[in-house]
Amino acid sequence: MTIKDNSQRYGQVSRLLHWAMALLILWQFMSAGAHFLFDETAVEAFFWPTHKPVGFLILILAVIRVIWALVNVVNRPKAVTLISKLGHISLYLLLLAIPIVALLRQYGSGRSFEPFGIPVFSGFEGEKIKWMTDLGSNFHSTLGWILLALIVGHIAMAVWHRKSKNQQDVLPRMWGKSHKG
Repeated sequence: MTIKDNSQRYGQVSRLLHWAMALLILWQFMSAGAHFLFDETAVEAFFWPTHKPVGFLILILAVIRVIWALVNVVNRPKAVTLISKLGHISLYLLLLAIPIVALLRQYGSGRSFEPFGIPVFSGFEGEKIKWMTDLGSNFHSTLGWILLALIVGHIAMAVWHRKSKNQQDVLPRMWGKSHKG
């Protein structure tokens, strides 16, 4: 297996980024679910403090992933359909937009942001920046649910392509195996 992508499979870097982000996104949805369903419980206390740092990590990985995809654009396996291509572009855009609107809300509220103890920006005194807090408050969660719907669709289509006799099995491209099993 090569590091770079080729016309048949995604390379090691693409696969590592894909599956690492899949695990981090799963964690994000568990933390959001814990916050929503188990407010003020030990479950929320375990998950929720990780939400912002993990979201920031997802943003960093998404930027790296976009850059890597652009570097490999001519080598990558071709999209099966235009809809799959648009779906993947939508996933990338949401993986960038969701944490960005959260960061805007954080900054606009005047609160500092130090994920994993790394200062990204400091807070400020005075009036909040309303358009920033409104943008984050109005869109962060909604975009997150749209992302979840697209991820479920992404998984369902990968399974459908794998199980359908009339479709190309696309799972080995990202799984890294050439056989079903």
